[in-house]
Amino acid sequence: TFIVMFSVFVLQIFYRYILNNPLTWTYEVTVLGFLWTTLLGACYVKRLHSHISFDLVYYNRTPKGKMIFRLIGNGLVVIGCIISLFPTYKYLLDMHIERTPVIRIPFSVAFLPVIIFFILIFSHSVYDIIIDIAKFKNKE
Repeated sequence: TFIVMFSVFVLQIFYRYILNNPLTWTYEVTVLGFLWTTLLGACYVKRLHSHISFDLVYYNRTPKGKMIFRLIGNGLVVIGCIISLFPTYKYLLDMHIERTPVIRIPFSVAFLPVIIFFILIFSHSVYDIIIDIAKFKNKE
């Protein structure tokens, strides 16, 4: 999605400033590409455990303290995903009727990565919780 977004961005600059004939659809594609890139990129970073963290607080803890921080953080993420998933899905179903102004794709398709984001973040967080609990049980 980033390659598409960047290519359309360059095309937009070329048409606007070189040909002096701006395209109307390029802004919309760029915004949707940014949305898809951001949300799917966040899922990828979560899988790699590369999200930003409060290092001063986290790294000064014992391994058990770090595990407790991870369990609390992942637990809050799981709860947030559970609370948000159904209303977001319902909203996307309602938005299927509406279309984007220029390229006329349904908003449900445009905002589909939000649902994918919730599902993947939920899955990775549950997996991390299971791994931390298994490590804790093996150490006892």
